[in-house]
Amino acid sequence: MMKIKASVHPLLLAAIPVTLLLAPLPSLAESPASKEIDPDSGMVVADGWKIVKANCIACHSARLVTQNNGSRARWESLIRWMQDTQGLWQFPPEMETTILDYLTEHYGPKTDARRAPLLPSQLPINPYDVKNDKENSATGEPTA
Repeated sequence: MMKIKASVHPLLLAAIPVTLLLAPLPSLAESPASKEIDPDSGMVVADGWKIVKANCIACHSARLVTQNNGSRARWESLIRWMQDTQGLWQFPPEMETTILDYLTEHYGPKTDARRAPLLPSQLPINPYDVKNDKENSATGEPTA
């Protein structure tokens, strides 16, 4: 049987420690896994979480909160939508501030997620759009 001698170039051996030093280090900031989580709701335990929990899970699952992320403006627009269309009560200003502060801090925009949504002008024509279909059938031209 023939033995094969593995040899590694000395420069390659010197490059390995340098590469490890230059590799990106994990963030030293507190990771989501290191935050205390309420076992009943799955929400991050922090200032304002009890107010958020009490007001949000009165109508829907806490999971609806914890699976979403958004800017302060986005969370505020969701609250307004729920107030306008779903019967959510009006909050005293200081309570709404607490709720928005909590949601923004713990469920704010993701920086490592997907790209921003496409603008409507960047989307393809919807072949199931009835309005679009009527316009094109009147001219006799295809929808594509």
